[in-house]
Amino acid sequence: MSDPCKVSFLGLGVMGGAIARHIAKAGHQLTIYNRTPERCDIWRAANPDLSVEVATEPAQAAEGADVVITCVGNDDDLAQVVLGPHGVFKTLRPGGVFIDHTTVSARIARQISVEARDLQVHCVDAPMTGSQIGAESATLTLMCGGRKDAIEAARPVMEAYSRKIVHIGKAGAGQTAKMANQICIAGIVAGLAEAVRFAQASHLDMDQVYEAISGGAAQSWQMDNRWRTMASDDFDFGFAIDWMRKDLGLAMDEGRGIGVSLPITALVNQFYAEVQAIGGGRQDTSALIRRLPRRDGT
Repeated sequence: MSDPCKVSFLGLGVMGGAIARHIAKAGHQLTIYNRTPERCDIWRAANPDLSVEVATEPAQAAEGADVVITCVGNDDDLAQVVLGPHGVFKTLRPGGVFIDHTTVSARIARQISVEARDLQVHCVDAPMTGSQIGAESATLTLMCGGRKDAIEAARPVMEAYSRKIVHIGKAGAGQTAKMANQICIAGIVAGLAEAVRFAQASHLDMDQVYEAISGGAAQSWQMDNRWRTMASDDFDFGFAIDWMRKDLGLAMDEGRGIGVSLPITALVNQFYAEVQAIGGGRQDTSALIRRLPRRDGT
């Protein structure tokens, strides 16, 4: 384990709450902050054995901290808690470390990196993959953008909740890698949804189909973890369609900026919009199958 240090964690959502718990259990001195203060109360009630401080604003959380970590909602949220008048960068000391786990645009990641450089702060954009399960089991994969020395300064704390830390490249590179990740997932989930409905309409035994095809080229994490749950219309697994649409929008915006066409991504994004329209926005991304009606009589 790394030497204990003062860590402030901002954003106690599904992912952030689990990560903050691992940081505290690793022995670090933890301060928490959430824009909705009630979440701090809920987190403390769920973790009565962990001693933490609670900050009332981002600047207070960052004051005296060695490492500040954010995991919020979108570009505007991140700009507010980091660059705003009461933001992290008002008080984070020179030589401190700033890590962002929010999935945001590469543009704001680069902007924050420039601000951090002027403040002599190590800065890492580190979106993650591994879902809620990975956050709870400390097996996340972090895709990191920033200077090598910044990554190494952040690594000892990030190791408390991740299984793999990959330095992708310069500032913003972590965010563009996450976009590639979401592009892959969107296409796989769309194909899997069609395969499940096709097998059901053909009156096949779903367990036998899975056994037959999951060991070959069709295999994927989504198939292993969502084949049966999609077949049974069970969609309560954490990463919501609302968030996936945000991420796909970021990928398409970035694609337009670099002159890359993403037709499959755009199509699946429209499919997700259909599921949102029928009330599925807060369901797991595998709820994409809801737009395909059953034809098997169930």
